[in-house]
Amino acid sequence: MTDEPPQPRSDGQQPTVERGGLWGLFLSAAGLVLPPYGIVLSALGIFQGRRARRSARANNAVAPGAMLSMVLGWAGVALSGLMIAGYAIFWDQYQEYAACSARALTHSSQEQCDEQLRESIAERAGIPAENLPPMTGVG
Repeated sequence: MTDEPPQPRSDGQQPTVERGGLWGLFLSAAGLVLPPYGIVLSALGIFQGRRARRSARANNAVAPGAMLSMVLGWAGVALSGLMIAGYAIFWDQYQEYAACSARALTHSSQEQCDEQLRESIAERAGIPAENLPPMTGVG
């Protein structure tokens, strides 16, 4: 917040609105929908929201959606970061699953691929396979 009191508005004068917050909100929401590639969109949403808040503060205006765009942007960055880390950690298992699924011509052979993926992830993570949810329709 600024230390200066807001300027009094004359009767009938509309308050100034900074629209950059809405653009930031759009970018952040798109970043949440498109992980892991959304990390760039989410970062742009954070940047745009911060810029809109600064501009609104400097011009004694309001920036609707600016704070929400920054919050959603950080959530998108975190989600995309976790997904990228998951891809990096389980890349070999995912590649084996993709190859197995390409060879699977029946429902039962696809179920075997799903179970094999579940077991290989459990082994890699060091947890019992029974603690993982069933992975039907992963690919």
